[in-house]
Amino acid sequence: MGGGIAQVCAAAGFRTITHDLFLTRDNPQVGVGAIRGRLQRQVEQRKLDQAAMDRIMANLSDTTDLKDLADCDFVIEAVVERFEDKAEVFQTLDELCPTHTILATNTSSISITEIASKTKRPDRVIGTHFFNPPPLMPIVEIVRGLETSDQTAGEASALAEKLGKRSIFSKDRAGFIVNYLLIPYLLDAIRMYENGWATREDIDDGMKYGCNLPMGPLTLSDFIGLDTVYYIALVLLDEFHDPRFAPPPLLKRMVIAGKLGRKAGQGFYAYG
Repeated sequence: MGGGIAQVCAAAGFRTITHDLFLTRDNPQVGVGAIRGRLQRQVEQRKLDQAAMDRIMANLSDTTDLKDLADCDFVIEAVVERFEDKAEVFQTLDELCPTHTILATNTSSISITEIASKTKRPDRVIGTHFFNPPPLMPIVEIVRGLETSDQTAGEASALAEKLGKRSIFSKDRAGFIVNYLLIPYLLDAIRMYENGWATREDIDDGMKYGCNLPMGPLTLSDFIGLDTVYYIALVLLDEFHDPRFAPPPLLKRMVIAGKLGRKAGQGFYAYG
């Protein structure tokens, strides 16, 4: 998600720095390296011309040191969907960045107000929830915390427009609009498969072709990441205490086993 958001920003003409925990000399296929690989494939498939790729790449650089983000005007965090991890990032950025910098989070479920409470600038903290993959998905969910200012919300919406995205606005409720509706659907599909109601293929095909969706719920869960689905479900369950948000035992065990979906090569389906 972080790499996809960075690609969108660079393509819109913004000088963009990516910070990736996994960026090392031995692992160049993250950060800017991963973006370069994706763009190169588009050039080879004639979906993008070389000049356009060169313009995007000229706006990109990467770093392993958060201090290199100190001069940024707008920072978008996209770390794992756990409050503790996000709080640590925001506390660090709050110390590093000047007071005008907007600190945005790509969280898909966690309270913006709670994240903002870990900073001294809650008025400059906002949710900007992009959808996967960011270069293709046309909307951004913008979520204001209790202390997010009108100016910050306006600047976030203006940025989304410059990125070619449509903004939708949600109150600061766990799951916001999309995941509040989506996660119970995914969990019900997992329960159905866990209980032997139908095969994974028939569950997916039923929703894909019966409801004209681009992919079925188990395939979509693999695409999102089963750990992300699990963490979002826990956030929703904690906030609303509604059993429909309770993660099925199968989902929990798959996460523990490292079968996280497409990114891990194995989830409900195997990926070569």
